[in-house]
Amino acid sequence: MSISRRSVRILGVASASAALALGFAGNALACNISEFSAEATCDGTNGVITVTDKDASGTPAVITVFLENNGADTKQVGKPTEVKGSAQGVTVSFAEDWQPNATYRVHVKAGNQVDKDITPNLTTPSKACETESPSPSPSEASPTPSATPSTPAESDTPTPSASESSSTAPATTTDNAPSPAAGDSNLAETGANSNTGMIAGIAGALVVVGGGAVYFGMRRRGASNGS
Repeated sequence: MSISRRSVRILGVASASAALALGFAGNALACNISEFSAEATCDGTNGVITVTDKDASGTPAVITVFLENNGADTKQVGKPTEVKGSAQGVTVSFAEDWQPNATYRVHVKAGNQVDKDITPNLTTPSKACETESPSPSPSEASPTPSATPSTPAESDTPTPSASESSSTAPATTTDNAPSPAAGDSNLAETGANSNTGMIAGIAGALVVVGGGAVYFGMRRRGASNGS
């Protein structure tokens, strides 16, 4: 049974179509550098560089991160890390205390399919991760009172000495009680001394003499009036 030219032509078109379909399917499942992305983020107060792999084929890929300075590698961040991507995306993180506006080169090696850098290079944000403010220690928060009380300031008014106190005390009693010298002079003026009896006797004699003189004077006056 011979095959007509028309049948051969039909088979050729079908084969080409199948090969083209297989080619598209292979390319769709192949790992591509465009399926990788990187960003600099903060995990609390710590800096992190995160690489995301959205390769639906799940081809194992090794990610290596380098800090760049003027187009040259300054240091390698961490160690090369393997990741298997998915359509939803699989991430891998590198701890790095990155500085604002720093540049990092992220390299991807996935078998024989990919051996390239993610372009463009990663540039960190202009603001660094916030640092925690130190909590005050208990001694700083509330000062501990001193065990020894502070010495009070000396009073401006001086404390009277013992000699001054003893000298001012007799002055207070002088106002209420006369001194012995003042008592002697007062007794002399009022006659309350040893001459009081003699003066009283002389006064009594003078009274008697005076009374007799008055008596005799009155009798003489009466005798003269009767003659």
